[in-house]
Amino acid sequence: MSHRPYNVLFLCTGNSARSILAEAATNNLAISSGKFVGYSAGSHPKGEVNPHAIELLERSHINTAGLRSKSWDEFAQPGAPPLDFVFTVCDQAAGEQCPYWPGQPMTAHWGMPDPAAVTGTPEEIRRAFADTFMVLRRRIEIFASLPFDKLDRLALQNRIKEIGKE
Repeated sequence: MSHRPYNVLFLCTGNSARSILAEAATNNLAISSGKFVGYSAGSHPKGEVNPHAIELLERSHINTAGLRSKSWDEFAQPGAPPLDFVFTVCDQAAGEQCPYWPGQPMTAHWGMPDPAAVTGTPEEIRRAFADTFMVLRRRIEIFASLPFDKLDRLALQNRIKEIGKE
């Protein structure tokens, strides 16, 4: 891996909630570390970011500028950022045939329940989004703390897979 920041792509089917939360959390963490650039995409993007995701991020003082629901095809095109890591964050995307990612990024499944599927009171929905965000943020923090310069590719691959089980 090079000296540039690591490009991290989070995938989900709709790219409206979980993957967006992970992208924003990664980029928020990157503000202080400069170690990562977070992206998100979906196999069947909804075309808009879930308003509950935006509300949570804004309440958390995390920048939402530029967040959008987009297809994972954007990252398989010439000129796309070279990907170092690709994480699926929902069960549907984990089982789908992903595009070819140039450069053979490391991949892992960090599946999470879909907070956008939760029905109930506004407070129950906000809680579902907050819980999802908390788990994703913790996984990203663990990932960011890995000693990248001390792990060989196989050890790093094994470790990022383990994070999704924590």
